[in-house]
Amino acid sequence: MARVTHGPSSKKRTKKILKRAKGFRAGRGNLHKMAAETVNRALYFSYRDRKAKKRTFRNLWNLQINALARQNGITYSKLIHGLKLKKIELDRKVLSELAKEHPDIFVKILEETRLVKK
Repeated sequence: MARVTHGPSSKKRTKKILKRAKGFRAGRGNLHKMAAETVNRALYFSYRDRKAKKRTFRNLWNLQINALARQNGITYSKLIHGLKLKKIELDRKVLSELAKEHPDIFVKILEETRLVKK
């Protein structure tokens, strides 16, 4: 019986990693061991930063909402509290879009939240 070698499968694994490492500089792009380490690290970073991106955008939306709210004489926290009491269910992404694109509508929403009794 012939001896089984792992040539084709290991070559396939190597090619898969080197394909992912395309564009990396120096040995990171063409040496298998170094490329494997770099690709694994890059995959970890991409997974981690997909989560961080959500936090970053939420912070940005909060800043944009707060900026226009303060221009109209109300703080961010009072605005959000007023929205909850009035049961206006707009998320922060939509509120920031309104603040940027349609400030007149945003001001109407601010007026609604000011009418809330504490």
